[in-house]
Amino acid sequence: MGRLQDRVAIITGGAHGMGAATCRLFAAEGAKVVVTDLDEAAGEALAQEIGGAFMKLDVSSEADWERVVAGASARFGRIDVLVNNAGMLIFTTIEDMTGAQMDKLLGVNLKGPIFGMKHCGKVMKRQGKGAIVNISSVDGIRTANALGLYSASKWGLRGVTKTAALEYGHHGVRVNSVHPGGVDTAMGNPRAAKGDDLNADYSRVPMQRIGQPEEIAAASLFLASDEASYVNGAELLVDGGWNAGIYYPGTPGAPAG
Repeated sequence: MGRLQDRVAIITGGAHGMGAATCRLFAAEGAKVVVTDLDEAAGEALAQEIGGAFMKLDVSSEADWERVVAGASARFGRIDVLVNNAGMLIFTTIEDMTGAQMDKLLGVNLKGPIFGMKHCGKVMKRQGKGAIVNISSVDGIRTANALGLYSASKWGLRGVTKTAALEYGHHGVRVNSVHPGGVDTAMGNPRAAKGDDLNADYSRVPMQRIGQPEEIAAASLFLASDEASYVNGAELLVDGGWNAGIYYPGTPGAPAG
């Protein structure tokens, strides 16, 4: 028996990157996975690969959420896990930030997860059990220049996760957040760097490398499983130590070379 045997899991942004890794891992652990994404071709292909279902979803649309939740409930009879993974990144200074950018990014990164919690949460409350995993970011705990808009969305998601943990916890529904650092996806590695060049930008991360999508998926699996049955409102950093502080190569305690 897998760690998610026969549980129904909805994963947003499931066609690529961390979402696809999560879909594959959850399916391998016995879940009935609903892959959701705007990319129909990639989403359908992945669903066929893992024996799951695909549903097109614009996470910023509440009507889309209502349709997907109703469809998944009708097909499988329940919803046990939601992973709010879909996200986007816009680099912009505060002075250059536009209203259109705010609407677009906050729609995906913050409104989307809230809609997901609202509608999946209703189903989970009726069941008396469920697990919601919100993929925030290390930039939801700290930040950097030109990340004001992105960080606002991820700090907001971090905060609303805790609110949801309070509102849903007594119904048997756990809500937690995962905070990845840099990850080898189209968003985290836009240059598609390989080999030594892949980790060139991570010299000040204690683990000296970029993360892999499967490592984030493993954190989501833990929080979705019964192994985390008393974990609620928590923040799980999966960032190679990035948030712990700045690592200075060549100083005492650092490896030579």
